[in-house]
Amino acid sequence: MPEPAPWWDPAAYADRRPFLQARRRIAAAARDFFAARDFVEVETAVLQVSPGNEAHLSAFATELVAPDGSRARRYLRTSPEFACKKLLAAGEQRIFEFARSFRNRERGALHHPELTLIEWYRAQEPYSVLMDDCAALLAATAEAAQVRRLSFRDRIATPFAEPERMTVAEAFERFASIDLLATLSPRGPDRDGLAAAARAAKVRIAADDGWADIFSKILVDRIEPNLGLGRVTILYEYPAALAALARVSANDPRVCERFELYVCGVELANAFGELIDADEQRRRFEAEMALKERIHGERYPLDEDFLAALARMPEACGIALGFDRLVMLLTGAARIEQVLWTPVV
Repeated sequence: MPEPAPWWDPAAYADRRPFLQARRRIAAAARDFFAARDFVEVETAVLQVSPGNEAHLSAFATELVAPDGSRARRYLRTSPEFACKKLLAAGEQRIFEFARSFRNRERGALHHPELTLIEWYRAQEPYSVLMDDCAALLAATAEAAQVRRLSFRDRIATPFAEPERMTVAEAFERFASIDLLATLSPRGPDRDGLAAAARAAKVRIAADDGWADIFSKILVDRIEPNLGLGRVTILYEYPAALAALARVSANDPRVCERFELYVCGVELANAFGELIDADEQRRRFEAEMALKERIHGERYPLDEDFLAALARMPEACGIALGFDRLVMLLTGAARIEQVLWTPVV
């Protein structure tokens, strides 16, 4: 079988150029969207002390060499989140960034080792406002792309309809007949209870899968294919065990202020009502890094500067949206490389 043409081959590039021209228009529309809402565009550093402290994120490592020859380990960020939150601690109120981010061990139709995220943050506002932002941003970028629908493979959704809003518990009940909340309590998740429910729903699990692993398998197998069909889905109130950097709900300690945006079965964005308890965040990070060490044999350092800033950060909400995926959905591209100007070789 002949080798595929390089991305810069004129014929191959000509096939991709319409997607790239659409990308340019979509980016301009997104910037206009944020400017109209009094957001400040920021540019944060790619090199970080810590790339993020979630167990299943894998980063690129490098070295920072000082003029005296001393060396320090640094990482390419997996998102700009830590730096953006430091800006909130410094006093910024509404910020956004088109952030080049880097994730190792990720490559496929929807994944690329170098990607662009749009992250935006609102100080002193509830995270439900981000749901409204998502709906308005999708409509604005669809107008710029001159399309009336979002598509991926054989799935279609309109960007102009009011999004469907569904709790994670409702989705598990509707699509897998699983009472998710019955496996949750303030003391922690019930692994065996969720395992039994997964087997009853004919979801394959392994004997050493933890509660979070089983949750993920049910989500991928039974829930996600049903989300964002016809119109966008906002899946909210994630279990508190999966809060990451989100605060626990004041109404139900079993769940947290987190939502994900789904379009055509594709996860497009992840949002939090931000946790500002530095001690609790440290505890979560340490637990995640212990898990990462057990699974992958490595851990990343904690960004002590971030934890110090978190203690001074105002209440806020924030979201990361996959810009490359947004362009795919607006153009009907089948693979992420089609919407990247220069894919990683």
